[in-house]
Amino acid sequence: METRVHPPVAAALRLCLHALLLGLLALAAVKAVSGGAPHSGAVVVVAVVLAAVYAAGALAPVVQPRTRAGALWLAVLGALWLVLLVLSPDALWVAFPLYFLQLHLLPIRWSLPAVVVTAAAAITSFLLHGEPVTPGTFIGPLLGAAVAVATVLGYDALFRESERRRELIEELVSTRAELAEAERTAGTLAERERLAREIHDTLAQGLSSIQLLLRAAERTLPADAPAAAHVRQAREAAQDNLAEARRFVRALTPPDLENGSLAAALERLSARTTAPALTVSFAVSGTPVELPTPYEVALLRTAQSALANTVQHADARRAEITLSFMDTSVALDVVDDGRGFTDDSAASGGTGTGGFGLPAMRSRARSLGGTLSVESAPGQGTAVALTLPLPVARTGQDAA
Repeated sequence: METRVHPPVAAALRLCLHALLLGLLALAAVKAVSGGAPHSGAVVVVAVVLAAVYAAGALAPVVQPRTRAGALWLAVLGALWLVLLVLSPDALWVAFPLYFLQLHLLPIRWSLPAVVVTAAAAITSFLLHGEPVTPGTFIGPLLGAAVAVATVLGYDALFRESERRRELIEELVSTRAELAEAERTAGTLAERERLAREIHDTLAQGLSSIQLLLRAAERTLPADAPAAAHVRQAREAAQDNLAEARRFVRALTPPDLENGSLAAALERLSARTTAPALTVSFAVSGTPVELPTPYEVALLRTAQSALANTVQHADARRAEITLSFMDTSVALDVVDDGRGFTDDSAASGGTGTGGFGLPAMRSRARSLGGTLSVESAPGQGTAVALTLPLPVARTGQDAA
């Protein structure tokens, strides 16, 4: 009758319902024959037909709760039961499994009236057959109806709660997998950034210094000096290895910086940052200059982290990212008009929710000799400003 997946207990209950209805029909037929009832043959025929119709509907896949096929099948069962009820007073006990079927197949606004009508028909049949009237004549069918209503409604409530918990567990498992994947990705990107910074700060800078020193030595040596050729070869080797080191740094650059400048990456970040009623804009101030890869990574990661805090906690309508190039420094400002937070929260490095975004941004700024400032107040928005000094080597040949 139903395609939903039920626990074993529910399957056992359905089997008990089938057995109960068929058993009561068999009981009515046997009592009619053994008791010499005037319509015993008709009772047996109607009981067999009712059992066949019930079995056909129970096995038919189209008979489902809250469907026209289910209601039609139930109407045919009810009509056959009324015929049997007229022929035999023992058929009134079939009302009890019919209660469950009505509550199971019909919407609640139809099933409760149907149960009441079925109970009334059972009581009326008992009176019309001239059976002795006792309190049980009325209490039995009514009590059975009440038990059926309480059982079915209680089971439906438990089943819905079980389904909600199952969906919640599936969502939690899916979220845990997504978080694990995000942590792996974040760890990979962090390690790439670390390697890029280490290669730039050690190998690349060292090779650049060696190249500059060899170039200076080459200029001081006479052209016919025996060491001139060796110095030139050493300088060319240092230059080739410097280029290779820079290729390593570029290969380890975050994906957002692979296909364009820092300004382009920040503009893409602004465009793809979405939240209800939030508009993000980006602007560049001053004359853009080429920045070392660690600088670009720090500025981009700071913007990503600040915007993530805005989306998750600020409930802002506008956010502005400004990249400013000055004579001796480069600055990134992320300003929103959100709810803000207290100075104590900012001082502790949180966002009002116990996060670690601001401490990570401060640590990144300190590693490059820069500063990070945060200005915020409840109801007055938040401003995050990262300032990094431009490398002194920018005036030389190695600007990377």
